[in-house]
Amino acid sequence: MPETPLNVAVIGAGYWGPNLARNFHGSTDWRLRAICDLDTERAGRLAASAGGVPVLSSVEELLLDPELDAVAIATPARTHHLIATAALAAGKHVLVEKPLADALVLGEQMVQMAEDAGLILMADHTYCYTPAVLKIRELVAAGELGEILFIDSVRINLGLIQPDVDVFWDLAPHDLSILDFILPGGLKPARVSAHGSDPVGAGTACVGHLVLELETGAMAHIHVNWLSPTKIRQLVIGGSRRTLVWDDLNPQQRLSIYDRGVNLSRDTGEDERSASNISYRLGDTWSPALPEHEALAAMVTEFAASIRTGRPSLTSGSAGVRVLSVLEAATQSQKTGTPVRLLPTRELESAS
Repeated sequence: MPETPLNVAVIGAGYWGPNLARNFHGSTDWRLRAICDLDTERAGRLAASAGGVPVLSSVEELLLDPELDAVAIATPARTHHLIATAALAAGKHVLVEKPLADALVLGEQMVQMAEDAGLILMADHTYCYTPAVLKIRELVAAGELGEILFIDSVRINLGLIQPDVDVFWDLAPHDLSILDFILPGGLKPARVSAHGSDPVGAGTACVGHLVLELETGAMAHIHVNWLSPTKIRQLVIGGSRRTLVWDDLNPQQRLSIYDRGVNLSRDTGEDERSASNISYRLGDTWSPALPEHEALAAMVTEFAASIRTGRPSLTSGSAGVRVLSVLEAATQSQKTGTPVRLLPTRELESAS
């Protein structure tokens, strides 16, 4: 017998809310029950496009609905903690768009509250549900790339300069959530370094370079930029066996696997290494076939599955907290000009 649909409301009818509403409305796992936004006119337009569901302007009123199982929060980051904790206190499961909160301590409180209440708190890390990233996770887990040696991610475009966050908090959560999703054990860097620049005098970093020193000794580099006239979204993962390149803007060949690299003999000591210990491998290049599905559709399906089974979602609240820990370290590193060591936390350890 088919499962009875779960009831969900979308809070926030601005930029991201319509995407969530459309996918909840089109899912057999869900029944979209309401749209909530202070701007009722905007919410009304969204509700009309999603089956004519009711419109509310009050979160408090929405949470009084005894039939409501869950809420999806698509509001400014500074409001995430207040709305999410109110929803959890009302016994509702919660999905929150990135970033999980605007401070690490608030995200940790949200995770603890959901755990204490036996509710699902899920981070809307949408990129993790794209066919390409799901395939990357599969290839890494299967050892197809070998030992991860380096990661280089570029996310640049001519973007909207945000008044309340810098380029790291705006763009880097995408890349950090992907790394947390694909790396065995999750994202647990030993140290974080961030360098930001404000060449146009916007009052906040518009160009940024983020370096993560991973526990394995590998290095991950993330370049984010609001000022580039060209748009690039590319991820390179270099492994001891193969190198993977993901070009998100190339629909004909999003993933390419290169059987090329450097082989270095580790039998000799550091002082005995020479050119004779190094060889270069030049093998085939191939592109795996990827299924076609919308990432958000897969994400709302995962949200329902985690609620019904009681298991943490693939992008749980703890994953959101691990991303927040790196973002806060990046902010601190910019202020001090030095790397920041990340201390183990419950959320970092839960990735193991």
